[in-house]
Amino acid sequence: MKQPEFRSTTVLVVRRGTHVVMAADGQVTMNDTVIKHGAHKIRRLYQGKVLAGFAGATADAFTLFERFESKLKDFSGNVTRSAVELTKDWRTDRMLRRLEALLLVADSEKTFLLSGSGDVIEPDHNTMAIGSGGTAAYAAAHALLTHTEMNARQVAETSMKIAAELCIYTNDHFQVEELGSAT
Repeated sequence: MKQPEFRSTTVLVVRRGTHVVMAADGQVTMNDTVIKHGAHKIRRLYQGKVLAGFAGATADAFTLFERFESKLKDFSGNVTRSAVELTKDWRTDRMLRRLEALLLVADSEKTFLLSGSGDVIEPDHNTMAIGSGGTAAYAAAHALLTHTEMNARQVAETSMKIAAELCIYTNDHFQVEELGSAT
């Protein structure tokens, strides 16, 4: 019997000045059926000062959220150090190595993509995205940041709408979390 294949998600982070916005769609798809429209794929961690979003298996993502939050506590909220330490564990621990998810994390100063292959990637630009609609959301956000004066939330929401129009695994039920204020 074939295991159901879950496809889901677009998670996007946009940064303009001190304003950081993370947005995620709510769709979860099993095989060719949408089974949920309003999933929550973003969490606030470390006293609400850090945003984390996931793409991939939900149970795996929750494990990673817990581990990342533990690292944040161990390193007094230092996102860079916490990200590096989590990915070291993720890559070397037998149980963690089997987790199938990506994390996108951001605080007021830094954004990182974290993976089980040891990646801790900081974007060159003020945006980064993961998931099946990530490429579309990233391209839209990069263009809007470069060619408009829209604030980070406007860029994130517009980019997610574009991704939802292009990616069949992304819907227009968005969860949006913010750090800092719009300028």
